[in-house]
Amino acid sequence: MATDKHFKYVILGGGVAAGYAAREFAKQGVKPGELAIISKEAVAPYERPALSKGYLFPQNAARLPGFYVCVGSGGEKLLPEWYSEKGIELVLSTEIVKADLATKTLTSAAGATFTYEILLIATGSSVIKLTDFGTQGADSNNILYLREIDDADKLVSAIQAKKGGKAVVVGGGYIGLELSAALKINDYDVTMVFPEPWCMPRLFTADIAAFYEAYYTNKGVKIVKGTVAVGFDADANGDVCTTFESSFSCKFLNVDANVYLPYFISCSQVTAVKLKDGRVLEADIVVVGVGGRPLTTLFKGQVTEEKGGIKTDAFFETSVPGVYAIGDVATFPLKMYSELRRVEHVDHARKSAEQSVKAIKGKESGESVPEYDYLPYFYSRSFDLAWQFYGDNVGETVLFGDSDPTSGKPKFGSYWIKDGKVLGAFLEGGSADENKAIAKVAKVQPPVANVEELKEEGLQFASKI
Repeated sequence: MATDKHFKYVILGGGVAAGYAAREFAKQGVKPGELAIISKEAVAPYERPALSKGYLFPQNAARLPGFYVCVGSGGEKLLPEWYSEKGIELVLSTEIVKADLATKTLTSAAGATFTYEILLIATGSSVIKLTDFGTQGADSNNILYLREIDDADKLVSAIQAKKGGKAVVVGGGYIGLELSAALKINDYDVTMVFPEPWCMPRLFTADIAAFYEAYYTNKGVKIVKGTVAVGFDADANGDVCTTFESSFSCKFLNVDANVYLPYFISCSQVTAVKLKDGRVLEADIVVVGVGGRPLTTLFKGQVTEEKGGIKTDAFFETSVPGVYAIGDVATFPLKMYSELRRVEHVDHARKSAEQSVKAIKGKESGESVPEYDYLPYFYSRSFDLAWQFYGDNVGETVLFGDSDPTSGKPKFGSYWIKDGKVLGAFLEGGSADENKAIAKVAKVQPPVANVEELKEEGLQFASKI
């Protein structure tokens, strides 16, 4: 039976931001019973980047409890018992279907209600699915996505079931690049398909992308650019392969007891990807990574929105007092660039969570908290590669270092220059100190007198800042 519960603080969502917010609440001295995390996932908050990296490795694969938060930032691993010890309630496997901010009430799919005094919206993003666009055959089996641990488990099962098979990765961004590498490491014949002229176009320049495309090609990954998947072939039998029993109340039939009825799942397996340019690619597995959407639907019409997210101030408080939005869903003032932005990245999820809790507790104690001053940061790891980027990728660029994809240990980077200042810096293959140096460049935004000299100096320029 559904029950009503009240908490002083509720974090809605169970991803990275939720875990880091809980840790900050504990640091700030939350009392037992005051805080709850409500998540539709069945597990405590974990480091989501592990799913596209270590989780899919054929050997020594990452598994829980190894990547619970907050290990991603070098902190203590928050096991489920940690929440119990701190008196923080984990309300798992619970989907909230209605949020009434006026009455401070959340209602679950099962009819349970949760009331709160302070709400942190940490709902993150959902993956964009090809079925959303009515793509022909997109509901076939083995067309997979990756966002949550359940998705990762399905992908692992598919990889193991079709060993040595053919995989098509739809999308050339973060997920596309990381999953293409993971599938290749699993001895798959991999083809990556994307519509843009080069991979990772939101961040990479053509020069940077050329290195990664050549490196991947040398690893055996086939790359098809400038076209999209318009349909999928599946095996023709379409047989029903599985039956389940479903229990549900039949009050509409005036039957008090539960009845059990079979239902069926079609077993049509994807066999090929049809491309807009007319090509057809054989496939045992298709993995789609074409972006995500911030999960803000529950709050439509109740909070101010901007740039696809929930608008917040520099403390992540929304237009509704006592309601905060953190991580992917927040459109916040990015102080160093004097503009509102929404950032989808784990680093911002962690830091915005900590900032919001400091602001909440500071407001309660009457202590002021500095405004959020975030330096944009992105990173990725695949094969033997590892890059980091800091700042803003606007203006003209210079490429420096060894960007030969056949090098034993390639190390190269790029600076972005606008209005005579370096605003962004990228480095592949850097050491910890070198990565700190390019971060400092992006933060300080040093002037550049001569772009050609900057290209010659390369990393030396960063080391002088």
